[in-house]
Amino acid sequence: MPRIADQALPLQHWCVLSLRPRGQHAGLRAAAARSGARTLALSPFAIEAGDDPTTRRALAHALAADIVLYTSPNAVAAAAALRSLKPRRGQVVLAVGSGTRRALRRHGVDAGAPSRMDSEGLLAMPELAEVGGRRIGLVTGSGGRGMLAPALRARGAEVLRADVYARLPLSPAPAALEKLRAALADPAHVLLALGSGEALQALLAGLPEALRKPFARIAVVAASARLADAARDAGFRRVAIASDARSASLLRAAVAAFG
Repeated sequence: MPRIADQALPLQHWCVLSLRPRGQHAGLRAAAARSGARTLALSPFAIEAGDDPTTRRALAHALAADIVLYTSPNAVAAAAALRSLKPRRGQVVLAVGSGTRRALRRHGVDAGAPSRMDSEGLLAMPELAEVGGRRIGLVTGSGGRGMLAPALRARGAEVLRADVYARLPLSPAPAALEKLRAALADPAHVLLALGSGEALQALLAGLPEALRKPFARIAVVAASARLADAARDAGFRRVAIASDARSASLLRAAVAAFG
């Protein structure tokens, strides 16, 4: 009977492309390695936390609201660096997904989260169904889809937004592009882990013309049906959908679809 170490791993010889912000690739890299794949980091953004009086004031107002929404682990980390996130008695705290909820738990905050881990899922939660006249704190970053605040205002809520971090655009490093060029010699074994439509747009905008045709032939595993649609709209044909944006979930879906 072969030893486990001698058995072929499901994504052996694959290259997984990570579009996570700079310095945030470790989780995906570890999950890819467990499946036998190597990882190429192609960060289109770096995260810069806010630490100015305007940001601190906006955060204080947001955290005093009746309901507080956190849109990402980056939002939790940036906010926690500025002040305590401990809610007051009776205050409702919601997270956009399980990763954000885990980040809040590390700071001693229990939060609800939707099963569909995106803005649409958050807006469908019963806690946000009847919010007329209520104040909702939105702890987030600049940019993004910009869907939550208008939808909540349309329901009659007063939205107190705190942009506690910014996404700084990054150009692909020449060394990373050279590694991508080498990987695309075999596009059938290149996998894009897609957790952000904004990151996909940024990557495609900076992709050299010579790489566009082979890049369209790679496989994509998307964190949601919405992102899968975005990938297909961008020209990708080999697209799978994961149950959520966690690294393990993305790789599990990729193995099931392409391994």
